[in-house]
Amino acid sequence: MSLIAIRGAITCDENSTAAILDATRQLMSALIDKNHLDPNHVISIIFSATPDLNAAYPAQAVRQMGWSQVPMLCLQEMYVTESLPRCLRVLIHYEATSPLSPCHVYLGDAQSLRPDWAHMNK
Repeated sequence: MSLIAIRGAITCDENSTAAILDATRQLMSALIDKNHLDPNHVISIIFSATPDLNAAYPAQAVRQMGWSQVPMLCLQEMYVTESLPRCLRVLIHYEATSPLSPCHVYLGDAQSLRPDWAHMNK
């Protein structure tokens, strides 16, 4: 077994509970699908959100997806001048049972954050 880190990010249309939870579900669904993630092998998930997203915790959406036993933490992203607005980021620590090359997922305007990884989403 090996420990891997999987990254992802997505932008939200607005600062609302519905928009944050929907964007989180969309991002996590893509990460789960592309990496064949099993919640029993997820060690932890860390979410960060830009300061303009404060209507909901992203972890709420993941718990609603049935991942109630995974430790999760939601943090506010450091403010950087001219940073991408309304952006959710995630870092997943995963225990892979077989060799796995992580597929990082960047959706929406967040593709501009890591264009070198965003191409993996196509």
